[in-house]
Amino acid sequence: MTGPQTPQPDDLPVVPRLRRPRPVLPSMWALPHPSEADEAGVVGMGADLEPGTLADAYLRGIFPWPHDDMPLPWFSPPERAIFAVDGLHVARSLRTMMRHVSWHTTIDTAFTDVMRACGERNGEATWITDEMVQAYTRLFDLSWAHSVEVWDADELIGGVYGVQLGGVFTAESMFFRRTNASKIALIALSHRFAEAGGELIDAQVMTPHLASLGAVSVPRATFLAELVRLREKDVLMRRDPLAVSDLVASVAPAGKNRPDTVH
Repeated sequence: MTGPQTPQPDDLPVVPRLRRPRPVLPSMWALPHPSEADEAGVVGMGADLEPGTLADAYLRGIFPWPHDDMPLPWFSPPERAIFAVDGLHVARSLRTMMRHVSWHTTIDTAFTDVMRACGERNGEATWITDEMVQAYTRLFDLSWAHSVEVWDADELIGGVYGVQLGGVFTAESMFFRRTNASKIALIALSHRFAEAGGELIDAQVMTPHLASLGAVSVPRATFLAELVRLREKDVLMRRDPLAVSDLVASVAPAGKNRPDTVH
């Protein structure tokens, strides 16, 4: 009679992963180098939102930010807001809440719904136009863009979406319909991204809210160097649902693990 057998690698369950990005056609446009941006971070105006144009821009640290009554502006801010994947600030009260809610998180199950929810501004103008939704949904179909969703049963209550460039995830926007649901979406993204080998979450432009969550500001040149280092890394996030309560162990209390610089 023998005792329990140690599971062998071939016996371990396979964690389902997202697909690698599919090739896109080359961009028809030649946006200037980010170092040529003006004081506001504007690199150029015009072009289009085809997948090749967007992919080329993001791979070089540039993103579109539509404004009313002008050609499409492309930005690379002089200072970039970033999170290391272990750098989120999570208040003790939020950690306690996460332990007790029955919510769960998914990835890439409601991309367009998340993006449209991010554009809901109670009647205010939004840069997430129908054209932007269509363009980023095309990127999603090509596995360049992803969303993380937070659910209460079958109700979508929070989420975040963005563009992945190897070991860098550029988070475009997030939303909540329940208190803390957007923060939990960011925590879930960070957890999945770190587990897969991702290193940096790009939040683009610093705000007081982002700073309160642990974002730090780095010069454009520092961010671009990190992007070059990480953009070819093979990072495939897990795509199975995760309970919010299971994410608590992956986050440190506020004030712990905050990075001062990018390595």
